Amino acid sequence: MSLIWNNRISVSYFGEPQDSVIGVNIDNLPKGEYIDAEAVKRFISRLFPKSLGIGKRIPSPRIISGIENEYTNGSPLCAIIQNENIIQEDKNSISPQIRYGHADYTGTMRYKGIEDVRKYTAYSEHFLIPLCFAGAVSAQILERRGIYTGAHIASIHNIKDNPYDPVNITRDAVLSIRFKDFPVINDRKGWLMLEDIAKAHDAGESLGGIIECAVVNLPSGVGSPVFDGLRNNIAQLMFCIPEISGLEFGSGFSASKMVGSRNCDKFYMNEQGYTLTKTNNHGGIIGGVSSGMPVTLNTAFNPVSKENSRFFRTCFVPSAVPCVESAVNIAILSNMIDYPNFCLR
Repeated sequence: MSLIWNNRISVSYFGEPQDSVIGVNIDNLPKGEYIDAEAVKRFISRLFPKSLGIGKRIPSPRIISGIENEYTNGSPLCAIIQNENIIQEDKNSISPQIRYGHADYTGTMRYKGIEDVRKYTAYSEHFLIPLCFAGAVSAQILERRGIYTGAHIASIHNIKDNPYDPVNITRDAVLSIRFKDFPVINDRKGWLMLEDIAKAHDAGESLGGIIECAVVNLPSGVGSPVFDGLRNNIAQLMFCIPEISGLEFGSGFSASKMVGSRNCDKFYMNEQGYTLTKTNNHGGIIGGVSSGMPVTLNTAFNPVSKENSRFFRTCFVPSAVPCVESAVNIAILSNMIDYPNFCLR
């Protein structure tokens, strides 16, 4: 098992689900970047939407290295977080019963019964705050260069929100959703989703859904072909989020129903001299490299298992919105580090 993601920057977690303190370490960040600690806390607070009744105290990550007078100093940025959801079960009394939707069976096969496999299922949930801490820091550095990432709930169960415009999405469109307690474009659809979640809760059920995410103002030429592609990096980070069952970029699976002439995006030069495409079926990435169009992607989430509902109630999707943004932010920042003049301010 690895708790380290290592690319041009590295993100590593430390601690275990039963520990009182867990943390995150971010290495190779640009030096001299201002980090707003209150903005980081606001970003993390989105994990606990009040509309779902998750009345949880928002932990305040304590930065212990890497920051001097509110600016990154070139050392690894390390933060520790009080663990609110400590696993209290006796490690010596593991039930032989396999819990549905958990890693009990697969963990037992992988670790041959040596470890308490229950904690492996819990790892993803307990490290959501460290993920969002790293994502919030990455977002501040990117936004200082005009690059913005935003996500919203595209659907829950059978109820769909309005989609982003994949060609013309703007910074303002991203920011208008960011700090809504229930992050949807169409508030009426959001109310219907909340009603559906409440009905599922009363019936003892849970719901899944889809989150749509977009990155605006990302320049062309970011990323690499083959194994180190921009999509590859985003996908690797995305699948550390619990309950994800699918990921698609641009037109995604619907492209399989198109003819080639419709799926291919035609390039043109606008009045300002920028090369763009009239459509954006490629989702802003071609051959592992950004095209200059908005990066667009959808992530599908399973309904949460009964045991995990103590963390996410009946539906994890609203809490997962900042997690999706965080995974994308970290991947984008990592690929931007060696972009010409990115670290020169």
